[in-house]
Amino acid sequence: MLHQATIEVDASQSERITRALEQGLDPPPVAVGLFDRGEGRCEVFAHYHEPPRREALLRLIEPEGGDGIGTLRIEEIAPQDWVTLSQGQRGPVAAGRFLVHGSHDRGKEPRRLLAIEIDAAQAFGTAHHASTRGCLLALDDHLKRRRPRTVIDIGTGTGILAIAAAKVLRGKIMTSDSDGLAVRIAADNARKNGVSTLVSVVQARGFLHPRLWHSKPDLVFANLLERALYELAPALAAHVAPGGTAILSGLTQTQARAIEARTRAHDFALEKRIILDGWATLVITRRSARIVRD
Repeated sequence: MLHQATIEVDASQSERITRALEQGLDPPPVAVGLFDRGEGRCEVFAHYHEPPRREALLRLIEPEGGDGIGTLRIEEIAPQDWVTLSQGQRGPVAAGRFLVHGSHDRGKEPRRLLAIEIDAAQAFGTAHHASTRGCLLALDDHLKRRRPRTVIDIGTGTGILAIAAAKVLRGKIMTSDSDGLAVRIAADNARKNGVSTLVSVVQARGFLHPRLWHSKPDLVFANLLERALYELAPALAAHVAPGGTAILSGLTQTQARAIEARTRAHDFALEKRIILDGWATLVITRRSARIVRD
């Protein structure tokens, strides 16, 4: 049997709690994910081979108090049912021309949409969360006007954004993630979606890999947390080609203002802001070759 821990929380806290659950217990969970419940609420889940300690989970979930945090539920589930329980009941998610679905919905997608198959897994990115959906909407809009030649996805998670770009552009997409498990999941998802020859996945933090360090992408994805995006700004200025675009997410609407100011100081201009259920996706454009140093 598997053991499932589930809790409903404010959307503003959901990604922090998801990351904390991914990294916080030993042994680690076999899967962690979250789903947008609407009206500013998200459901966070984690699956374990052994019963998790309730007190330890609560310390990870509520380090600064429990405002907006629901009741933690821990229950046994059959191993073969966990994908259905964690993702299947929510169904496919449409974002512009893209439709993200689980393996249980394979072959059911409308022909007019580009299908991306992503099952719930121990990596972030299934499009049920507003930050991932916002990135897909931003990509769909961007590709109506531009045809980027070099694309990099920083902190790729499940690889969903790289896979989406590869399906439209049919060109090479480079991705990185500091988590070795996410790298394996992203590579496997690229294979399942028929773009394994187009999506290159490496284990690295940001651009710190030989394949990425000397690149000058004209499109970069970074669906990360606020602190990581703040720290990434100088690297974006160093790598994104003049006139190139970065799509940033993983931010609450309040946090977005600070990242807008940070990237503006590094010679980026805000092109578009997408707000979904209190989460912000920023589309920013590099204005020139000038770099502002810290």
